[in-house]
Order: sequence, then structure tokens, then C-alpha cells
Amino acid sequence: MKKIILKLERFEEPIFQAALSLGIRDFYIDPSSVPEGLRKGVTFYGPYPEADVKIRKGEIEEVELKSQSDIESLGGAKGYLVRTRDWRVIPLENLIAAVQGKGITLLAEAKDLEDAVMLYGVLEKGVDGIIISPKGVEDLYRYADALLPPPELKLRPAEVVDVKLVGMGERVCVDTSNMLEVGEGMLVGSFSNFLFLVHGETIGSKFTAPRPFRVNAGGVHNYILLPDGRTKYLSEISAGDEVLVVNPKGKGRRAVVGRAKVERRPLVLIRAKSNGAEGAVILQYAETIRVVSEDGSPVAVSDLKRGDRVLVHVPEGPKGRHFGRAVDEFILEK
Repeated sequence: MKKIILKLERFEEPIFQAALSLGIRDFYIDPSSVPEGLRKGVTFYGPYPEADVKIRKGEIEEVELKSQSDIESLGGAKGYLVRTRDWRVIPLENLIAAVQGKGITLLAEAKDLEDAVMLYGVLEKGVDGIIISPKGVEDLYRYADALLPPPELKLRPAEVVDVKLVGMGERVCVDTSNMLEVGEGMLVGSFSNFLFLVHGETIGSKFTAPRPFRVNAGGVHNYILLPDGRTKYLSEISAGDEVLVVNPKGKGRRAVVGRAKVERRPLVLIRAKSNGAEGAVILQYAETIRVVSEDGSPVAVSDLKRGDRVLVHVPEGPKGRHFGRAVDEFILEK
């Protein structure tokens, strides 16, 4: 996992504490300016005498890449804090390729959030650590939403209590710019507090080729869970959005939407219950549309029957939603 290093010109407790609450434990700041009680379990970077990882010659050296010759002339430092001028991506790609397998640490300072996202994924591996300088706590949360891995979700089995064809309607295929694995899907549901794991189209058949980038996520009214914990209606999803891809163990990752395709198709209503909670989802009725069973295997909605057990996510805490964010209010969905 890449390190997110928070750079602070001076100690400010609100943003420092917010970073700790997000799991950030790496800081570019003079340790002597941080209260003793907040230093435990924290790694400090910089040119400071008390820093754990020193930015200085022979250790992590600052280098500016102006041409390919700068990469070829690098010495024997333990790592590099990389700066570039006009070109940003190609110099870093070349450097990452040059030091691969040599145990050299690469750090880079992000200019802004968009730059940080780019640094995170350069040449797939990305740099080892990204130094960020948010303008405040809210800005830090935006960085965290974009860079930190989504929290692991609790999935639990639910018993199917009804499977019923409900006629024609509009459904949404969420096509991503990422390849999905067998077992992965997206969490969708008619109710925001009861989401079904709908399997990706990663399995082919004698009539269809696999579409391993796609989840046929059902009716336009369905909620879909996003990486930051918010929801959107499927009707709102469009190219460039980020959605959450989840495996049967609840481990999630981000995926970029390349296209949301709305078409009119026959629909099926699936109702299920789990530990007193009840939910429903409307999906396209076809042999290629699958939910995920209790054992993690995909099961086609055309084969689903009462008594089957499927995986769902029942969020804890507030049950209501206001513009996709969880709110503590009375709500009844049925």
C-alpha cells in the first residue's frame, strides 16, 4: 500500500487529528512542533534532526528530473523525493522502471488532488509515497476519498422470500474502465439500507461472450454504493464517475465508469430478509444476470427461488439518505 504523507507547514491539531482518524500515520513536519502525546505510532519525514525518514543527501535525496540523463545519473541513495518541470508522467514512468526491484523508495509531492491521483497510479505501481498539502480538514477528506482504499464492508447472508416478474422497465448497465474478477460485483438495491451484491458479467455462455467490465445493475431507481460511502441512483451514474466494486468477502476497490447504458428490458423483483431487516432489488430478468450466493458463487436470477441465500450489505448507523449521504432520520422504504 502506498503511503499518504501529510505535509504541514506548522502543527495544527484539527487536521493532524483528522489525519490520524483516517489512518494516516506519515507526516512531513518538524516532530519537535508536535505534542509528545500525538507522536506515538507516527512516522515523521523531512530535513529535521528528529525526523524518522530524513530528506537529505545519502538517504532520501531531493532530485529534479529535467531529462532522461538525470535518471541515468542518479547515485546510490536509499530513495528519492522526485520533482519534475514541464513533463510529469513520462519522467516518473521512466524512473519507476529504472529502479524497479532495487529497493529504492520513491516519493513525490502532489501539486493538487488531481495530481495526487495521477501519482498514485503512474505505471500501475505508482510511487511509494505521495506528499499532500491539503488546505484544511475538508480538503483532507477529499484527498482521503480519492486515495485511501475503501473500508472493508460487512456482507451477510439474506434469505430470498420472493422472486417475481414485474414487467418491462429501464435498467442500467454500468460499464467500467476496469476489469472485474469472478465473484466481484456492485452493491445495489431498491432501498438504501439493504443492498444486494450483483455479480459482474465475467462469465460467458454458449450464447454470450463475457463482458468482464460490466455489472448489469438493474432498475434506474436502484441505489448504488460509491467508494466514499455515499449512494447514487443508477439513473445518475455517468462516464467519469467512480463506483465501488466488491468481492464476496467485502473487500472493495474503485472503478471508473466508462459508460452507463440504459435500455428497456423485462424485470424481476427479488425480496430478501436478514436478521429482521428486509430489502428488495429489481434487476433485468435474464440468464446472464447474477447475484452472489452465501458461499460466494454467482447464481442467475432466472434460477433464483425462495429459500435461497444471497449476500447483502445492511449498513450500520443512520438509515436515511439525503442527496446520497447517510442521515439520522425516520425513514420507511417498502
